[in-house]
Amino acid sequence: MKNLLKTCFLVVLLVSFMNPLLAQNPTEKEKINDSNTPLHLMKPEYKMPYGVPKTEEVKAVIDCVLVFLEKATPFKVINKDTKTEITDFSKIDKNDVLERGQFRLASYEWGVTYAAMLLAAETTGDIRYAKYVADRFLFLSKVAPYFRTMEKEGIVDPQMRQILHPGALDDAGAVCSAMIKAQLIGIKFDGRPLIDNYMDYIMNKEYRLADGIFARNRPQHNTVWLDDMFMAIPAIANMGKLTGDKKYFDEAVKQILLFKQRMWVPEKKLFRHGWVEGMTDHPAFHWGRANGWAILTLSEVLDVLPVNYQGREKVLELFQEHVRGLAALQSGEGFWHQLLDKNDSYLETSATAIYTYCIAHGINNGWIDALAYGPVAMYGWNAITTKVNAIGEVEGTCVGTGMGFDPAFYYYRPTHKYAAHGYGPVIFAGGEIIRLLKNTHPKMNDSAVQFYDKEQKTNEPIFTLNQTY
Repeated sequence: MKNLLKTCFLVVLLVSFMNPLLAQNPTEKEKINDSNTPLHLMKPEYKMPYGVPKTEEVKAVIDCVLVFLEKATPFKVINKDTKTEITDFSKIDKNDVLERGQFRLASYEWGVTYAAMLLAAETTGDIRYAKYVADRFLFLSKVAPYFRTMEKEGIVDPQMRQILHPGALDDAGAVCSAMIKAQLIGIKFDGRPLIDNYMDYIMNKEYRLADGIFARNRPQHNTVWLDDMFMAIPAIANMGKLTGDKKYFDEAVKQILLFKQRMWVPEKKLFRHGWVEGMTDHPAFHWGRANGWAILTLSEVLDVLPVNYQGREKVLELFQEHVRGLAALQSGEGFWHQLLDKNDSYLETSATAIYTYCIAHGINNGWIDALAYGPVAMYGWNAITTKVNAIGEVEGTCVGTGMGFDPAFYYYRPTHKYAAHGYGPVIFAGGEIIRLLKNTHPKMNDSAVQFYDKEQKTNEPIFTLNQTY
């Protein structure tokens, strides 16, 4: 018995002595520890793509969207009963309509898409994007006079009615702005009568409050919608560039400052969605896409206002403040939330695409710092790519949205791949990211996207800028 106890004691002692040696044996299964492995070089498990994409990869995404939209938005007049195409527009009668595609050719969402196509044509050099716009604007300008003659019979195609008789800023501003841009770059179509008709509505017929700010009488009397910044102001500013008449620039700056007075929440650096004149208190619901329309408006106006124009500095400061507010709220997945300051609201595609475009555009124009905001734009783009499916449909976009004064209204808005609001912003974002990649020098350093003033030629995982490569 004594010999057995002695043997057991020796075995325990031997095992205790050998354990530290076994732990250091590189042949054992568990080899990685702080002593033998640079753990900081372990690859993060990102939920979304992360890093610096190649320009050809970015273009492949928006090309996929373009190919889908070319098929999804036909431009034909057909007989509504026989579906026969009408090629002689002088013979258009009450039975003829625009062929229905999956998206409307004259909606405000498609005004955004036309403008985005022009931007993509510029940054990629691919004429297909400009041709998409030219084909449809030429078509609309040709058929409009003939549909106008049908008004005597009290019948007008619903899509043409938006062009001939806009009844809201949604009908007028975005398409008008895109048509002006197309004319400014030399796309050939008889667009001026359509532009003038839109502008007459915006400047002279849209409802306003006493101080001149654009407003609506829904959902409450004398309601200001943040959306209406984009539905009117860029068209007005672009009309100033087209005509050289400063009254349009003055009106654009005036409207921005009026919207800021009511809608801007300085402590959040965000805009509220709605403001009702009759309310004692003004709730602030920071809806993602409406804030997108706001910053896109600021970007569009900065593009056309002369550098030293009175009020431009205030517009620029507001743009910069808005970028600061938005950048702070980007999610860990690269998207922004449906309600920007509510992390339990869903991640939304169209707002993310608009912010990605505007931040990249701001960097490209020297309005904001590439070092601070380049990674934000890049991660936004990488997130967007996960929402473009194999046939070019854009997923995760909130459908058209009215105005509410409780969070549930925004939390439970549906999303749909045929919500037209996502397509233009995605093309805008891709086109501007391509420009950003050409203009700047992003590089992975210590597992993070960094932006540099000059190209960093090293392929080391971590590097310092005092080294010469």
